[in-house]
Amino acid sequence: MDPNGFKEFSKAMTDYIVEYLENIRDRTVLPTVQPGYMKPLLPNEAPQKPENWQDVMNDVERVIMPGVTHWHSPKFHAYFPTAQSYPAIVADMLSGAIACIGFTWIASPACTELEVIMLDWLGKMIGLPKEFLACSGGKAGGVIQGTASEATLVALLGAKAKKIQQVKEQHPDWKNHEIVGKLVAYGSVQAHSSVERAGLLSGVQFRLLETNEKHQLCGETLEEAIKADKEKGFVPFYVVATLGTTSSCTFDRLDEIGPICNREDIWLHVDAAYAGSAFICPEFRHLLKGIERADSFNFNPHKWMLVNFDCSPMWLKDPTYLVNAFNVDPVYLKHDMQGSAPDYRHWQIPLGRRFRSLKLWFVLRLYGIEGLQKHIRNHVALAHQFESLVLSDSRFEVVEDVVLGLVCFRLKGSNEINDNLLKRINGAGNIHLVPSKIKDNFFLRLAICSRYTESRDIQYSWNEVKRCADEVIEEQSLSK
Repeated sequence: MDPNGFKEFSKAMTDYIVEYLENIRDRTVLPTVQPGYMKPLLPNEAPQKPENWQDVMNDVERVIMPGVTHWHSPKFHAYFPTAQSYPAIVADMLSGAIACIGFTWIASPACTELEVIMLDWLGKMIGLPKEFLACSGGKAGGVIQGTASEATLVALLGAKAKKIQQVKEQHPDWKNHEIVGKLVAYGSVQAHSSVERAGLLSGVQFRLLETNEKHQLCGETLEEAIKADKEKGFVPFYVVATLGTTSSCTFDRLDEIGPICNREDIWLHVDAAYAGSAFICPEFRHLLKGIERADSFNFNPHKWMLVNFDCSPMWLKDPTYLVNAFNVDPVYLKHDMQGSAPDYRHWQIPLGRRFRSLKLWFVLRLYGIEGLQKHIRNHVALAHQFESLVLSDSRFEVVEDVVLGLVCFRLKGSNEINDNLLKRINGAGNIHLVPSKIKDNFFLRLAICSRYTESRDIQYSWNEVKRCADEVIEEQSLSK
């Protein structure tokens, strides 16, 4: 493709993207295709000769769109949001054009330096203590991981390396595998599945602890678990505190957990994947209480802060153990500026990395803090609108406090009737929800996901829920 062809193709795609997004409300949120739908739509082999870009454009609608779940539709309320905006899309275009692999400072200095500055900007925006920021002048700083799952694993591996070194200093005769066999990490039963998975991938024991009546991991439970494990000869080394759980957006008692971890010399990692974006608003920053006790902190602007996937910033007070754990330094990756700036390949699992900080830079400049705060506050207000609609119908109940942009609700009655309600809602395909279950209580989750969502969309979604509830209740009464 020559430059003129690229200009034509990219303009056509830009027009298509705008048309798609600005009219996404009109599309059915859930696809109706079956597995294997695409195979008869495409040839069995790649073309021998180049095709026209116009044919590719035509096939986007014919081949791709029938199988797309429209995450940015105002009718999509599943999981948590995945963020997106025009500035972030343009930044990804530039990142793709520059196409550097910023594993060291010298590999592309701007890639590293913008990331350092953007994570200081972002850390200040959410109220992180200066001990997490590169501008503090110490060892601290941030790095953009791909996902919160990666951040949890990376922090665990750093904590593991730190604890092995500490134990070997006390017991020089112990072998590494003997120490690893004694290591134990902790999280809540409500923590994301990636927390437990990090334990599996790193080969350590991971205890998922029960929560209190508000589904929070509290200090007393953690303290008892640590004491019991130490008496059995285990070595506690890592704790994950979740701020904004996936099931119900509840917040572990970070203010209680932190002092225990500090006293026991246990690495405390804070996972605020969804909720962290809300901390740019001062009125939600109380949910971050106790963060000064943590060793590492992570959240996903690519969930709720209008930055396209993937962008998962992670801050560390002292990345030394993490850097040492990942440090393999062949001569072809060394450079004269080592030590003067971060080489981010030592802060992550992959070697290669894209120029992801461009997305932050573009979004923060073109929305401004006030514009992003407005976006967050609007979503929270829409969640409270849906909450009030649920509470206006005596057949329903709200099962968790609505703190941010998630409403957990159910029909009063059995888990079975709520499962039937969910199947009816998703089967109709007009809106999309997913369920959760805590202590045998099955409920539906409605998350405010799209930046296009308005009050009228919330009313539409509630009418759809009510319509399906009427049908399910009538079916149940007829079957008796």
